[in-house]
Amino acid sequence: MMTIAEQLNITEFPFIIKDGKGNKIYWENSKKFWYKQEFDLKGNKIYFEDSNKSWYKQEYDSNNNQIYYENSNNFWVKREFDLKNNEEIYFETSNKYWEKREFNSRGSVTYYEDSKGEIRDNRPKSIPEYTMEELTKIVGKEFKIKKQ
Repeated sequence: MMTIAEQLNITEFPFIIKDGKGNKIYWENSKKFWYKQEFDLKGNKIYFEDSNKSWYKQEYDSNNNQIYYENSNNFWVKREFDLKNNEEIYFETSNKYWEKREFNSRGSVTYYEDSKGEIRDNRPKSIPEYTMEELTKIVGKEFKIKKQ
């Protein structure tokens, strides 16, 4: 199969094609190595392929966070982000590794868990409320609450 430069009888290298936004969408050298790539409307690279048959594709959310990546080696990554604070709340790979996070309103991690079994739970613990009857059952005898 002929390269684009061969089809166009190009003799000066590197041969480059850019899109209307100035993104390099095709590149080729004198040794017939080439790559091509595509971009979304925000300028994020969403596809890459080269003459060695390597490729990858990516997807982005409305905040330009990469939410999906896949390549020619059957490797992939998925991500989810909290739309309010733009924090990564979930991460997973084709290697069966995953991470989950929760954040407080200040952006600090309050909960972390991963597929290896690590769990860090720093979420605020609520104070349980009991009636006098429930406390009597817990303590096992009647009592009075003292004022300090």
